[in-house]
Amino acid sequence: MSISLILEMAISGNPDRTAITVGDGSLTYQEFGRLVAGAGSAVIESGARNVVFLGGSGLELPALLFASAYAGVPFTPVNYRLGAAQLQQLIARVDDALVVVDPVYLAPVADADATRVVTTDDFFARAEELASDPVPPADVDPDAPAIVLFTSGTTSAPKGVVLRHSHLLSYVMGTVEFASAEETDGALISVPPYHVAGMGTILTNFYAGRKMIYLPQFDAADWVELARTAKATSAMVVPTMLDRIVDHLGGSDADVPTLRSLSYGGARMPRPTLEAALRAFPNVGFVNAYGLTETSSTIALLGPEDHRAALESEDPAVRARLGSIGRPVPGIEVEIRDAYDKPVAPGDEGELWVRGPQVSGEYMGSGSVLDADGWFPTRDLAFEDVEGFLFVVGRNDDTIIRGGENIAPAEIEDVLVEHPRVRSVVVVGIPDDHWGQAIVATVVPEPGEVPDAEELRQFVRARLRGSRTPDRIVYRSELPTTLTGKILRKDIVAEIVAGVIDCEPQKSAV
Repeated sequence: MSISLILEMAISGNPDRTAITVGDGSLTYQEFGRLVAGAGSAVIESGARNVVFLGGSGLELPALLFASAYAGVPFTPVNYRLGAAQLQQLIARVDDALVVVDPVYLAPVADADATRVVTTDDFFARAEELASDPVPPADVDPDAPAIVLFTSGTTSAPKGVVLRHSHLLSYVMGTVEFASAEETDGALISVPPYHVAGMGTILTNFYAGRKMIYLPQFDAADWVELARTAKATSAMVVPTMLDRIVDHLGGSDADVPTLRSLSYGGARMPRPTLEAALRAFPNVGFVNAYGLTETSSTIALLGPEDHRAALESEDPAVRARLGSIGRPVPGIEVEIRDAYDKPVAPGDEGELWVRGPQVSGEYMGSGSVLDADGWFPTRDLAFEDVEGFLFVVGRNDDTIIRGGENIAPAEIEDVLVEHPRVRSVVVVGIPDDHWGQAIVATVVPEPGEVPDAEELRQFVRARLRGSRTPDRIVYRSELPTTLTGKILRKDIVAEIVAGVIDCEPQKSAV
């Protein structure tokens, strides 16, 4: 049993329902199934043992995902924004691959060390030829690899995460009700194609029988317009996208009457952005979907009622839940452990560990990192409140050790972003001869504003202990991020250490 079962069930349940819309073109589930059979036959014909896709979001992405499953080989979408050298290095790590590339991105991989590089135009032309008489689909072991996704490499070199068919089927069937969507339901999709959310979105929407409306290149104005004209009922965005949407709306109501659900995830969501979005979409149910590539996507959800209750509450503990990732989805167990792998008490911070049938924790070339009992270390620092709401406060790798004290950057970021002249901020640690590490706050001011560094330091000091006050403040016009909104902290640290960013020392925080 493979993820092909999801497509087979969708075709069987709603053969004539629209499955995918991109621009002015649409395909029904039956038509899409025919395309997949032809594409799968083309993969089998190639003799490749893997399929790599280099291109944007659109029809080619789900077609190649299911075509790879049809052929019984793993599928690997890669980040088309990487440089030629990085792309070629990643492709070289995928054994005996058929590389299917959008003509726009052909040049960087034209000389890649791969036996098969074909454009999407040529590949799908051949798929159409084979669709009239496809070869039989491969017999696939449920424990065979289905997808290999490279991590974003924000703190280290990208790792290839192996997701097996059994992991993905467990995730989809454990979180989504089959054929639960109405014929009029449509999901607006703009998440990156090489991210686990891009894969999960395809599988869950097909299983629900929901039309997928692709926006290949994200633009806030285009997103709002397409949501209105295509009558989208649901959508998923990453924090940077939601920030731009809120900016575009300028405080006005979004006026998308059909939209009922808006999910977000991929990175920490700044609370001012979330609050502004909740006001801009007053009748929309917001969902914070927390997950990792290694867990086949979502493992915890903060639902619509929790969002609205937190926004309207005057209880600080309840209002704080706007920053929560919610509670685990069915089938997922969580533990928060200390440095000695012992569970911590509610309210205490530790590393978040997860376990469940959808959890992979396996890396290409290096095997599994699950412990003996099947638990996966997320590397996220977290705590749980008395009612079971989970809060992620940062990455283990991001922790600043200043004068022997462990400091979570998120604690300082959450304070500074509330300053009226600060649009966004990231806090990092840099080497310091006296403290071991110094705290540096990299601030993006609101347009037309230049907040005084000492004013920002005092703003933090008034709300946190003195040791949390930034030693230095630097300013940028924007923060370097991945397309999913993850801050490239290593880039910021490297630029500060190299002197690329002017970082004048401020008065000591202690």
